[in-house]
Amino acid sequence: MRSRSDDDLEGEGEHDEDDGDGDGDDADKNKKKKRKKYHRHTAEQIREMEALFKESPHPDEKQRQQLSKQLGLAPRQVKFWFQNRRTQIKAIQERHENSLLKTEMDKLREENKTMRETINKACCPNCGTATTSRGTALTTEEQQLRIENAKLKAEVEKLRVVIGKYSPGATASCSAENDQENRSSLDFYTGIFGLDKTRITEIANQAMEELKKMATAGEPLWIRSVETGREILNYDEYTKEFGSENSSNNGRPKRSIEASRETRVVFVDLPRLVQSFMDVNRWKEMFPCLISKAATVDVICNGEGANRNGAVQLMFAEVQMLTPMVPTREVYFVRYCKQLNAEQWAIVDVSIDKVEDNIDASLVKCRKRPSGCIIEDKSNGHCKVIWVEHLECQKSAVHTMFRTVVHSGLAFGARHWIATLQLQCERLVFFMATNVPTKDSTGVATLAGRKSILKLAQRMTWSFCRAIGASSYHTWSKVSSKTGEDIRISSRKNLNEPGEPVGLILCAVSSVWLPVPPHILFDFLRDEARRNEWDIMSNGGPVQATANLAKGQDRGNAVTILKMKSKENNMWVLQDSCTNAYESMVIYAPVDTNGMQSVINGCDSSNLAILPSGFSILPDGHESRPLVITSRQEEKSTEGGSLLTIAFQILTNTSPTAKLTMESVESVNALISCTLKNIKTSLQCEDS
Repeated sequence: MRSRSDDDLEGEGEHDEDDGDGDGDDADKNKKKKRKKYHRHTAEQIREMEALFKESPHPDEKQRQQLSKQLGLAPRQVKFWFQNRRTQIKAIQERHENSLLKTEMDKLREENKTMRETINKACCPNCGTATTSRGTALTTEEQQLRIENAKLKAEVEKLRVVIGKYSPGATASCSAENDQENRSSLDFYTGIFGLDKTRITEIANQAMEELKKMATAGEPLWIRSVETGREILNYDEYTKEFGSENSSNNGRPKRSIEASRETRVVFVDLPRLVQSFMDVNRWKEMFPCLISKAATVDVICNGEGANRNGAVQLMFAEVQMLTPMVPTREVYFVRYCKQLNAEQWAIVDVSIDKVEDNIDASLVKCRKRPSGCIIEDKSNGHCKVIWVEHLECQKSAVHTMFRTVVHSGLAFGARHWIATLQLQCERLVFFMATNVPTKDSTGVATLAGRKSILKLAQRMTWSFCRAIGASSYHTWSKVSSKTGEDIRISSRKNLNEPGEPVGLILCAVSSVWLPVPPHILFDFLRDEARRNEWDIMSNGGPVQATANLAKGQDRGNAVTILKMKSKENNMWVLQDSCTNAYESMVIYAPVDTNGMQSVINGCDSSNLAILPSGFSILPDGHESRPLVITSRQEEKSTEGGSLLTIAFQILTNTSPTAKLTMESVESVNALISCTLKNIKTSLQCEDS
């Protein structure tokens, strides 16, 4: 099939400028007249415009004028050519993306069909129980299907979106069918794999013993770094202690090893913390910045009592950083919960691909060696947590900017997990508190109002974390800003989700390195007195904090209601600031005045539509050993810059069926570029 050439597109673009004579009697004559008005570019003209297009798909007026003089074309001809070229590229990308999505959807359906047929063949048609004639031969095949089905279960939300793009009316029925197929497969697995469950339990017990040693041992197994003060695992000692089999690749692709350990006291009672690990939804809520999606694939053993002592469950998780520039990590693992004594519990995670030797290694992108935490009850509402994170991950390309922080193990290591846990536990305590000092809670008269605002802010933060990562929920396109930063663009359609505005939503994200310590950058961005230095929405006008609610011991952990005063209008903004020993965030969203007032009065905030934007701040990984304890009650490094990720979400059209326009992309591109420029100017790092 012949594709339309650039010349065809050019003629089509100029057709809008052609008045045309529609009164002729002969249709063929009219067609000939129109063809004569098409402008056919020369090969040299097309080559020159293509060269500029590769460098700048959106040339400014000066560039278009210069090119028109150079090529002997009218400025509008150059303008039309670039418009049509962008349209052509976009159409090709959309066709490619739709083809990939359709292929993926068909593949998922076929996998489910295969599993269903295999299950039916393995069951007696009369009583429905498993047949024994195939015995062990079935086990390997079913294990392969089991892992594939785990991925299907975790991808069910994505599948709904994919199906909705092709047949919105079929979404509910198809997703219900998939859920039923998953359930029947899970039930079948639970019923026939007694031997495998025994093996899995054996592996879980071995992992528990290894975790206890890894959590409590000192030197020579763990050695403290002179440069950073962090503990480093001595792999020679590890191999002596736990055997060489743990360090073999077993034919898997080349992998990197990450090991880390961290100890903290967290403000939460032990039963609540244990239950949070065993309930996958509560686990995701506890780590919104780290877990993009997760699922309990199957329950091997329910455990005993309310705390489920002895519970074993097969799980799947996708772990992310708050930037689309770092790939997510997918991992399947068994989680085992056990009470060690009256004051101690342990949660261990371990991947089971050693048990299922015939599973395709490409299905497991990340593998957990025995990891988890030892939790000790301190009897005063606090728990001491020792966290061990030990991973094998397939080596993948990481953007230069994030290479140090990822390869050093900081990004996905124990320090990040336990710092996030500590922050979320504090947030829960402050949410439930009835005796918060006045100095920590101003501007809200009632306890109901305080809780309603904190709940809305938490939902805002969860929404922000879901929107900006590299999860397969999103399809990111890369564009370049006029100031040189790479910007990732993604769009989604909200049909009826009450927590977000209905329509077409555009998300744009960019990450940059700044030669500024993370805590200084965080304090600058959350300070309402300096907000007009970077926030374009303020128009340089004053920003006033009308309410400030503490949600942690650090003063930086707070929810603030801001009023921006300008000549045009007075806008209310809800801001959620979070900081811990590893990561900081400043997240905000404009809020309807009437809606915000009802939340302040204590009304339910779940249906209030918000669209958060904001910042994620990480250390760049180039740190030296901490020397002093600051007023933040955390050890701060004496060196190191920041990795700043900035994200904007914009409702581009109130119709969910609308198409994303280049004007919207250009608008958010300019917004990010201008905001970053303002930040660099204020912090005196324009050359970074």
